[in-house]
Amino acid sequence: MSRRENIDLGLKTPGSKSHATLLKKINILPGQHGVKGRRKQSEHSRQLREKQKLRFSFDVSEKQLKRYFKIASRKRGNTAVFLSELLEKRLDNVIYRLGFAPTRAAARQLVSHGHISVNKKKVTIASYRVSAKDEIGFFKEDSKKIPYIDVFREQNEVILPEWLELKKDTGTMVGKPDSSLIDKQVNLRLVVEFYSR
Repeated sequence: MSRRENIDLGLKTPGSKSHATLLKKINILPGQHGVKGRRKQSEHSRQLREKQKLRFSFDVSEKQLKRYFKIASRKRGNTAVFLSELLEKRLDNVIYRLGFAPTRAAARQLVSHGHISVNKKKVTIASYRVSAKDEIGFFKEDSKKIPYIDVFREQNEVILPEWLELKKDTGTMVGKPDSSLIDKQVNLRLVVEFYSR
């Protein structure tokens, strides 16, 4: 998927062999014949590719992304900003941004297996929408000692977005998420155009 979109979508654990292999091959299109026979991209095709980038990087289904777009488009203001806000507030994404897990898929697994708590209550729904001042942490002490989580947290220094705060093993959402991190990878304007047809 990363090679198809020609960008690292964060699907592989940073520092792993599979991530290194992906980075070597990222500019080579998938498929037996590579670039041979590829036609010039139409406007619709460009919009579709940006939408797919967004969908794959947040690991959401088409149905979920469409629902998020409908919620965002009902609000007054910039639809792209509201859409990015809804995606960033997902619990699996917040765990990933806090550095509790190496990928969003790993964060989703932590949630579904009952390792994560919100305001000291166990939450097992990855799409749970985190609110301002919610405290996110590990439900049990044992959860912090899961080998791959422990190794990842020791070896990697996480750059937190401005809207998150981390104290020891507890993260708090202190502001509204912005679209700056998504904008680096995805053109949200084209995603909005795709769904507005």
